[in-house]
Amino acid sequence: MDLSSPPAAAVLPSFSLHGRCALVTGASSGLGAHFAHVLAAAGARVWLAARRADRLHALESELRAAGARVDSVALDVTRSEAVAGAFDAMGALGAVPDLVVNNAGVGVGTPALDTSEHAWDQVVDTNLKGPWLVATEAARRLVAAGRPGSIVNIASILGERVQPAVAPYAASKAGLVHLTKALALEWARHGIRVNALCPGYVVTDINREFLQSEPGEKLRKRIPQRRFGEARDLDGPLLLLASEAGRYITGAVLAADGGHLVSGL
Repeated sequence: MDLSSPPAAAVLPSFSLHGRCALVTGASSGLGAHFAHVLAAAGARVWLAARRADRLHALESELRAAGARVDSVALDVTRSEAVAGAFDAMGALGAVPDLVVNNAGVGVGTPALDTSEHAWDQVVDTNLKGPWLVATEAARRLVAAGRPGSIVNIASILGERVQPAVAPYAASKAGLVHLTKALALEWARHGIRVNALCPGYVVTDINREFLQSEPGEKLRKRIPQRRFGEARDLDGPLLLLASEAGRYITGAVLAADGGHLVSGL
């Protein structure tokens, strides 16, 4: 080896999603809608999925106006027949998603002793059963077609730590983290990568009022970067896990939280 010769120019990894077909659940608002914009901008054909069809159609029109290739499908992730029906509808139009962003999620903010069985079921069914149903349906069809794929489960730092009054949410996200690892282990041989993205406290329309309150200010001071996240702070991590740039990453749990998890606070 001639050490006097300069190294060949490095080939940077590509975050492009051109040629990919992406399904985003919970896409009618918040981070789901944001993720749809990010994936479309990266070149993917995007399928928007949620229960609120009116909001899906509005986002679909918005993305198409920006030149994106986008469609929508009504989907309740907690019902297996609805999940299979959504994939059948996409398949009828020649779409087999090889990128799934399991974003649909709900939460309740009540102490454990005041949390009803109904509330528990609603949170766990949406946040854990839903990703299980969507991921397995997607993987089943990818395996049958002999195609690789990538599944990104949107978990939370509350899957790694806890705080008061979110027992069902924290339990569901912790389950989703472990489900991610279990599916990654089983599906790696099929070329299907499964990873979890764990956002910290990211400002959205749902939590903006709380984060701007006095308790929210106390929370902000416990984050090492001393700020809440913005939706765009998740773009790079999402594209890393979704694209060929992360082709050797599976079973990973990636936190994007300003250092909150390592703070111990």
